[in-house]
Amino acid sequence: MLLNPVVVSVLVLAALSLARVNVIVALLIATLVAGLLAGLTPDETVTILVDGLGGQGETALSYILLGILSVMVARSGITGKLIRRILPLISGRRAMTLFGIAGLACLSQNIVPVHIAFIPILIPPLLSVFNRMRMDRRAVATALTFGLKAPYMLIPLGFGLIFQNIILDEMAKYGMDVELGQISLAMAIPVASMVIGLVIAILFSYRRAREYRDAAPDLTAFAFGPSHDGAEGSGHESGWTRQHVVVLIGLAVTLVLQIAFGSLVIAALGGILVIFVFRGERWRTSDELAHGGVTMMGTIAFIMLVASGYSSVLSETGAVDELVTSATGWIGDSRLLAAVVMMVVGLLVTMGIGSSFGTVPILAAIFVPLCAAVGFSPLATAALVGAAGAIGDAGSPASDSTLGPTSGLNVDGQHHHIWDTCVPTFLHFNIPLFFGGIIAALVL
Repeated sequence: MLLNPVVVSVLVLAALSLARVNVIVALLIATLVAGLLAGLTPDETVTILVDGLGGQGETALSYILLGILSVMVARSGITGKLIRRILPLISGRRAMTLFGIAGLACLSQNIVPVHIAFIPILIPPLLSVFNRMRMDRRAVATALTFGLKAPYMLIPLGFGLIFQNIILDEMAKYGMDVELGQISLAMAIPVASMVIGLVIAILFSYRRAREYRDAAPDLTAFAFGPSHDGAEGSGHESGWTRQHVVVLIGLAVTLVLQIAFGSLVIAALGGILVIFVFRGERWRTSDELAHGGVTMMGTIAFIMLVASGYSSVLSETGAVDELVTSATGWIGDSRLLAAVVMMVVGLLVTMGIGSSFGTVPILAAIFVPLCAAVGFSPLATAALVGAAGAIGDAGSPASDSTLGPTSGLNVDGQHHHIWDTCVPTFLHFNIPLFFGGIIAALVL
């Protein structure tokens, strides 16, 4: 089991990432390691990798379009107005601000299901405020990641409905029935453990002041310049302009399309076209806007593509199935040991694949029959499958739960993806989730 391609490649990926090797390079090296250990030649490994790039093609495209939309919003100056309104409310109230950010992120999963779309629009303009408050951005990353994960695990609305239905369907496929309402109950203890991790991060771990370089009031506008009509991106205009109204309409259209079609590509493209058609931006600025969008989100989009190829290599080689099967041989009749092994396997698989939604079907195939054999109840099984599927998502270098926060916090180059996002979220969410999943399995 210790020489399984998944185990070794994930450890290689983690080691290289912690050593500050570029995430894309680390993913490629980890992919080659997995392929070679599985008996593939380098050519075969690369072929599977390239074939698998399309698995996250829509996600990558949506990130680029969201980047363009974010630049449009920044150039309009709306975010500058927002900052001036909320600055008196959050000044000196660090913990309240962080819990507020976590709450806002929670809305993006269920009530207003836009996922990470709000991060590149809202967070970059707030960095100057965070700098004045000397706020540690690791705390902000932790708050954002909590909001991107916990709600879909607990609440059956929006992305939560999708996630819980996956658990429901996969458990039924392997002969264990559970009602949708019971899954929220099963996930209550794992999510409660994440709440504890969030509180520790905000009130204790990242409480000390941290200095960052001074930046322009609106970092996005600072990076990409003023809008076409000469309005400053930092929002120094005293009144509302036609451009502001058009951009707000574009954002509203984006939200409606996201809810109606469930596609960030359609939603972001619709919002961009509305802003162009109603002359919130002129068509001749499209090259400049595209360049700004790619600058902001292009690296993250490409990481998602490479991560999809890495996931394909792990799946095609059969290494994931082999890992799960070999782990079952260690368990015997011990429910405690079974829970521990399943959470470890879930951590390894999800850290590599980077998607809890995609991990659940892989794990359920073995976990559900195993839970039935050991004597776990359907409720306990749902807790194990859901928690094991979600546990590696927070700390994975290739997960949008970590890439999204980094995209907003690293606009000025002062936030490291691994050490400032992945490591804090791993420590404060994956470790509590590990124990929360085990406790839930034993008491439910």
